[in-house]
Amino acid sequence: MGAHEGIDKKPKKKRKRKQSAVKDESVEAENLKAFNDPEFCLQRGTSSYGVQPVGNLLYQESLHNARDAGLGNLRLLTDELLLDILGLLSAEDLGKLATVSKAFYVFAHQDSLWRNLVLEEFRGEFTFRGRWKNSYVSTRHPQFTGPPHVPLKVKGFYSDYIFQSWLCASLEIKKEWLSRDNIERRTSLTLDEFIRDFEEPNKPVLINGALDHWPALEKWDREYLLQHAGEVPFACGPVNMKLKDYYQYADLVEEERPLYIFDSKFAEKAPQLSEDYDIPVYFREDLFSLLGDSRPDYRWLILGPARSGSSFHIDPNSTSAWNAVVRGSKKWIMYPPAVVPPGVFPSPDGAEVASPVSLTEWFMNFYEETRRRKEKPVECICRAGEVVFVPNGWWHIVINLEESIAITQNYVSRSNLLNVLEFLNKPNSKELVSGTAERETLFDSFRRAYEKSFPGSMEKLQVVAEEKARRERQKVSFWDTVADGKQGGGFKFGF
Repeated sequence: MGAHEGIDKKPKKKRKRKQSAVKDESVEAENLKAFNDPEFCLQRGTSSYGVQPVGNLLYQESLHNARDAGLGNLRLLTDELLLDILGLLSAEDLGKLATVSKAFYVFAHQDSLWRNLVLEEFRGEFTFRGRWKNSYVSTRHPQFTGPPHVPLKVKGFYSDYIFQSWLCASLEIKKEWLSRDNIERRTSLTLDEFIRDFEEPNKPVLINGALDHWPALEKWDREYLLQHAGEVPFACGPVNMKLKDYYQYADLVEEERPLYIFDSKFAEKAPQLSEDYDIPVYFREDLFSLLGDSRPDYRWLILGPARSGSSFHIDPNSTSAWNAVVRGSKKWIMYPPAVVPPGVFPSPDGAEVASPVSLTEWFMNFYEETRRRKEKPVECICRAGEVVFVPNGWWHIVINLEESIAITQNYVSRSNLLNVLEFLNKPNSKELVSGTAERETLFDSFRRAYEKSFPGSMEKLQVVAEEKARRERQKVSFWDTVADGKQGGGFKFGF
């Protein structure tokens, strides 16, 4: 989310769901009977339409699956592909399709289809009614006085894909996912110590006490934000929603990927909010500010309910970032640049990333792997009044553990300047650079602005970087080189 938790700041993402073989004898979603795995606990009441995992079919006397019987020849398609096709239909067509069979009834009522219809047709001008279909009907036909949609429970319908979507929206966050906290925490950190111990070595840190003077820590409750920005439309996923409407959505939402506010123009839209915080002393050297108004997007207001957040990504333009929690708490998992997180598959050029559909799905299917791997991630829970430093190039995932409000900013200091320039000068910078329309010219304009303000310092930074790289290469001692057999031809001096 910096610590970006946003949508446009990360590379294009190909979503994919890991098909799960869920060991479950019977799932009664409506009354929230416990999921068979004792380590999981259901906490939400959203209907599953009776859908069960395919593994449950093995416990039945008959192997009849209402899914296949009701889809006809379309049964040969995967559930994911079928939902993609149904996503091309209008609301009227989905309503008609739901009457064809029990199988089409389940597919045509998937909330993801109606969510897309609402967001595409009404943008942010809607009132959320608990389910996306109800929201569509009440917005499209405000005079409609009939009862809201009540889901039917379909018997004998088995689908791992649909079941896991419901499960990810219904599970409590496991305590095991929150127990590990190994980030270095510092209080009363001086600027020189921060640069020496964390910024220059590109190492994360959680800082306490840096926000104690922020008025936002005292002011930013829901009442205050609604008073000063309730009518303000903030960026929320692909649309803009008034804050008052978003809060209604956040109070009622029960889906695996909740929308959350992630707005880079919040200070212009609600100037009062920008007066309630300042940049912590550690992050005030921001060389992108030399570009003035033409700099890439760099600061965001982040607000969302529990389960909302950002899947694994690297922050844009090779910048470093800080993320300060004003209300609530967030779980962080971070991997250094050379270690790709489990369940994450970046393209060779870094322009696209394939990862699980939702944050909960990643935790369900891949968090345990982080414990088995040799390369352990940096983890923490960041609470109100604390700030996380995210070094450039680090992978990170962030999930809200409760309704949370945060400020995040990306910045470029001299410690990271050469990395940023190298990134901006890549051959495919048009695909990689984000937050600005000047993607192909950003390198030239930024370098010129820096050299004009700090003549001659670029060469000094390059000398320092080369010396640092030389020292890193020398960390492999002579005896290590001999022992690992890389010299070839037996023992010989390496100079």
